[in-house]
Amino acid sequence: MTRIIERLDDISDRYDALFVDLWGCLHDGYRPFPDAVAALERFKAGGGKVVLLTNSPRPRAAVIRQLEKIGVPRATWDDIASSGDSAQAGMMRGAVGRRVYHMGPPVDESFFTDTADDITDEVGITRVPLTEAEGIVCTGLEDDETETPEDYRAQLLYAKNAGMKLLCANPDIVVDRGDKRIFCAGALAQLYTEMGGKSLYFGKPHPPIYDLARRRLRALDGPVDESRILCMGDGIATDIQGATGENLDSLFISGGLARAETGTDRQPDPGKLEAYLAEAQQSPDYSIGHLR
Repeated sequence: MTRIIERLDDISDRYDALFVDLWGCLHDGYRPFPDAVAALERFKAGGGKVVLLTNSPRPRAAVIRQLEKIGVPRATWDDIASSGDSAQAGMMRGAVGRRVYHMGPPVDESFFTDTADDITDEVGITRVPLTEAEGIVCTGLEDDETETPEDYRAQLLYAKNAGMKLLCANPDIVVDRGDKRIFCAGALAQLYTEMGGKSLYFGKPHPPIYDLARRRLRALDGPVDESRILCMGDGIATDIQGATGENLDSLFISGGLARAETGTDRQPDPGKLEAYLAEAQQSPDYSIGHLR
């Protein structure tokens, strides 16, 4: 049974490091949450390390630029591990072939140009039209303000019939941008799988992104006892399921994607929260309405 806490400070002395989700936990796509910023600054001031663990399809350098643009203070984090980083590493090992088609918006061009020092192109990736591709690299919908996954059915059917694999750079199905819910790359990968295609995942809740986060955490200050790492986020099927799969403690932010289901205003309604968690078959160690 999850324990509802009032503030991160209630449990922070039990942990040396945090793996922190971004969208819905630290910001809403437009602006940071002041209480969340303050909570992470306090944790770091006490000697803790913070790795931002995000299903953004963008590599670390592009995520940093986005955080700077929306005003997330640099003092809130030590390093970043993104689904974009992890998926990029998979692509550069040839996971979907050497000739790839990019399915996604122009803003995600950085996926093919920004590469961290710990990721190298081992096969010589070339971007080509869909009709010449060996596989698809999906970072999202080209216009997530107006499109739905159904708009991509014809392209996905062509790819399936050609036997292509789809590399999903963001397993999230939806996120909330401000007060609008939008589809992510995970929704396209889900549809492709339903159509009989093969989708490959590298972000939460799948192991590759956690392996990357651990490597980057170790690079900060040496080995960390895994019992003293806390994962947090608002995605029950990504943040919490991923933490459970990695045998890491978790803090569920109920006021994000599940705010209606959990009856969250400042804090979740205990009965609704328990019902939601039971239906999801997940049991986070702690829950809180909003990170603070």
